[in-house]
Amino acid sequence: VDPTDANVAGWFAAGTIRQAIVLPTDVDRRLARREPLSVQVITDGSDPNAGSAMASYAEAILRRWHTEALVARHGPAVLRQPDAVRIDVVTRMRFNPTMESAQLFVPGLIALVLTIVSAMMTAIAITREKELGTMELLLVSPLRPSTIVLGKMVPYAALGMANVGIVLGAAQVVFHVPIRGSVALLLAQSALYIVTTLALGLVISTGSRTQRAAMLAALGGLLLPTIMLSGFIFPIDSLPTPLKVVSNIVPARWFLVIVRGIMLKGAGLAVLWQETLVLAGPTSLLLAVGIRRLNVRLDA
Repeated sequence: VDPTDANVAGWFAAGTIRQAIVLPTDVDRRLARREPLSVQVITDGSDPNAGSAMASYAEAILRRWHTEALVARHGPAVLRQPDAVRIDVVTRMRFNPTMESAQLFVPGLIALVLTIVSAMMTAIAITREKELGTMELLLVSPLRPSTIVLGKMVPYAALGMANVGIVLGAAQVVFHVPIRGSVALLLAQSALYIVTTLALGLVISTGSRTQRAAMLAALGGLLLPTIMLSGFIFPIDSLPTPLKVVSNIVPARWFLVIVRGIMLKGAGLAVLWQETLVLAGPTSLLLAVGIRRLNVRLDA
């Protein structure tokens, strides 16, 4: 490939490709004359662990290919000649040239913090009313279920957005993690994820009788998958196939793709629209389910 090609940059930003190999235009001539060969390997470094592994595999494959190509042209005796097998593999990491781990974990912290603040706190919101005995006041009030839900969710949504601002500020000042894309788009996507986690917390809250049960459900059903199955710590590609399938229903997985795409790759909505729809679709359904379950409770 041509590393200066705009299409290549777009493919990397969209995640269509994660690695590219740049070969000289005169590969055949160099192999025929047994001249040194210089090859460039461009790798997506937004995930340093996966990027390092991919670069190592690519270098090993290129060296093996070069050896086999020389043997095919000049016979096995070429391997016994001094400096016969000379290939220089230069690795370049896109989006994270210095392989800083902060650029992997800081975007993930946004998802983790929002899950804790939005989902877990909302999960105990309705059950707290049950345990404190104030649910009866809601049962006899003229408020509609949607109004009650809105009143419960707005404070946590505001708190979630405040936490996003704090994390982004720390990312810039303390960890020096760049924001190459649109800040407005990043905030809008964070707001969408906050609504998603609030909706999940609402569903858990309306289905739990005690705060302890709601907290345990939020921990097991939301927080642990966010840490283990979202790509926050472990690359999705390294997970066993059953866990890869399960990870598709974890909202944090898609939110991390969005955050890393905006912050590290400078991707826009034209690239991230699919992940946005994956978050927006279930969010509407979860809100409808939560309000419906609360409505049934109030009607009872």
